[in-house]
Amino acid sequence: MRPPRLASVIERRLLVNYRVEPEVAARHLPDGLRPQLIRGHAVAGICLLRLGSVRPVWAPAAVGLRSENAAHRFAVEWDGPDGTETGVYIPRRDTASRINRWAGGRVFPGEHGHAEFEVRESEDTVRVAFTTHDGDTRVDVTAEITESLEGSELFAGLDEASAFFRGGSKGYSPTGAGPHLDGMRLDTDAWRIEPGRITSARSSYFEDPDRFPRGSTALDSVLVMRDVPVRWQPLPRLPSGRAALLSA
Repeated sequence: MRPPRLASVIERRLLVNYRVEPEVAARHLPDGLRPQLIRGHAVAGICLLRLGSVRPVWAPAAVGLRSENAAHRFAVEWDGPDGTETGVYIPRRDTASRINRWAGGRVFPGEHGHAEFEVRESEDTVRVAFTTHDGDTRVDVTAEITESLEGSELFAGLDEASAFFRGGSKGYSPTGAGPHLDGMRLDTDAWRIEPGRITSARSSYFEDPDRFPRGSTALDSVLVMRDVPVRWQPLPRLPSGRAALLSA
């Protein structure tokens, strides 16, 4: 059965970005993918995402579901038939939604782990924390919405950062069902992103010295999306290591 196309609203999305040494980031990628570099750095991070009105594209928004979700991700590139392609590799997805956990990898691409979330929001401040039920991953991020993007060594300003993440609309993740990657593409006609400033951030994933030797990662920046209608287009499953097929 072909997975359905989905529609939703990104009610809130924090993109928490890390600079990573390229050779260290490469260790976390399947064969055929390589880190996408910005100013000599690989780019990794955490997407902290609340979705609302999630439903098949033909269904009314009123019947849609709402959920808190998180994805650890690496910006990647690969050689396609028409040149270099870009997207993200997502080694781990987590959600508070039982429906997402059941449907991920079955009804729509992307298997999800189980996590408990704590969220506090105001007009200019967002805190998102979660802990996975397997105890492997803990994240706690607080960010303020600002007028400009400052202090980033990856991006010269908001326009550059926005273009970078819009270009990474294809996301691929591993699956326990076999040696292939699940794929999903984010589409929207209403892309908009806001700059932010991190006031505190902890990540057991990026702070794990067994994954990332000390000094190989650095917290860089945060970006915010709010109230953006989007569509999710399933992409064909791909054999791991066959990144040349990613543009098919």
